[in-house]
Amino acid sequence: MSEVVIRAARASDIPRLAAIETSAADTFVAYGRPLADGSPPSPTEEWDAALVAGLLWVADDAKCGPVGFLRAEVTADGLYIDEVDVRLEHQRQGLGRRLMRTAIAAAKARRLPAVTLTTFRDIPWNAPFYASIGFRELEPAKTSAFLAERLANQAARGLEDRCAMRLPL
Repeated sequence: MSEVVIRAARASDIPRLAAIETSAADTFVAYGRPLADGSPPSPTEEWDAALVAGLLWVADDAKCGPVGFLRAEVTADGLYIDEVDVRLEHQRQGLGRRLMRTAIAAAKARRLPAVTLTTFRDIPWNAPFYASIGFRELEPAKTSAFLAERLANQAARGLEDRCAMRLPL
């Protein structure tokens, strides 16, 4: 196994991220839960905004380049994890956890109150994985307007059994 470092993304990484996204979506197919929306690649402007804000990190394999990424944004709630993906053949090696630790450290450095995300409740590498890091599911009454809107948008795309989670800092 070659060395993988987590680092801030560069503009030259952007063209490789859609392939990582597509490979990670294959995990849902293999699990028997293909994504209802077909998991279209993210629009370029989302990558660019996160890159400029310093909120896009990659897991960079010394032999083959980026194999995973985490994209986030700062909201009124704190740091929102918009997406974490690792290529199918590089999963289960701790890269998602390392990407999350990097984002959590960045949120702490920015003195944000929390890290939040939305995810599937019952898929092992979703809510149970985030719970293992310390995230807790938010009750609907304690879900911010931002997170409630994200959940509603995801439901409109056919993504069901989603929840909002929060890690206070």
